[in-house]
Amino acid sequence: MNFNSRIRTHLLSLKKVKVSIDELYALFDGQPCTYEQFAQSVLELEAEKIIQMVQSKGRTGKRPSLAYQYSVQKNRLKVDTHKDIHQARMLLHPDIQLDAYYSLGAEIWEQDKLYIAMIDTYLKEYMLPTTPVPAPERSFELVADEKWITEKRGGELLTRIGLWDKFLILLVDDPLMFAVNPYGLTNEVHRHLIVENKTTYQALLQALPDVPFATLIFGGGYRITKSIELLSMQLPLKDPVHEFYYFGDIDKKGIHIWHLLNEQVIKLFGRPAKLAFPFYRACLSRKFAKGKEYQRSHEQALQTFTSHFTEEERKIINQCLASGGYFPQEILPSHELCRIWRHTAWTT
Repeated sequence: MNFNSRIRTHLLSLKKVKVSIDELYALFDGQPCTYEQFAQSVLELEAEKIIQMVQSKGRTGKRPSLAYQYSVQKNRLKVDTHKDIHQARMLLHPDIQLDAYYSLGAEIWEQDKLYIAMIDTYLKEYMLPTTPVPAPERSFELVADEKWITEKRGGELLTRIGLWDKFLILLVDDPLMFAVNPYGLTNEVHRHLIVENKTTYQALLQALPDVPFATLIFGGGYRITKSIELLSMQLPLKDPVHEFYYFGDIDKKGIHIWHLLNEQVIKLFGRPAKLAFPFYRACLSRKFAKGKEYQRSHEQALQTFTSHFTEEERKIINQCLASGGYFPQEILPSHELCRIWRHTAWTT
């Protein structure tokens, strides 16, 4: 552990101009740091005049003796940081770019430089990779922590030093979850029904072999707007023509999910994610539930969604949402969901 660096990082983050010796020592609570090691680091900062003793507070009786309180000279810290960055540029692998750190807070440099040293070691031993690998694998290769890139801002650091693209990192997405109907795969058009919730997905599974659909897809809320990108990899068909239908809750969130998914499907497959009207219209024939008063509105999504319905249906939807109501998918029992799916003439 670099005790000096840990203290510098803390000093740079301070909003105040004075710091007690107890506050500095607390930085190493529970860590293998002896008093002698800690004191040596503090005295080094004293010698550099980065911290200066507050005379009125005096010094401790321990050996080596430290001041009870210090004033922090942040300007000296910043000058030292620029010198440190300049020296590092002379020593690090040439693919590591440090220019961004001159305009960032010095505390960011202090936080990053340990990881930069590890990346430098990797590059000098292995050079830049030539094969893409998933983010957790690359993360472990670089810093021995599989979560560093995706969960601990490692991706930000790699972007900052100009190496994100050069390290050929594959982000790991949630898989697309679906059930396959082998009979539906023989059709000229491969139809897919995407449902928002697990209950509806489970209910419709029993009807899947009886309908002209290739898959039943579990959307899982907003997750589907990203995972739909994996359909072509998870269901590698030759020259497929896909047709998508979507059925979700009639509430502000469910409508927004469909809106985002529709944009994504058009982008990926050149076709919209059609609304599965027989299911939606069956919901609208019921009495809506209450309890979604605080959902956020997405006006463009709502306008696009309701434009596909009749004037009377739009009136029901708007009145429902305006009063904090919603139509959950679960408003339709399993037997009715299956009956609707089996007995609807699904056409292109």
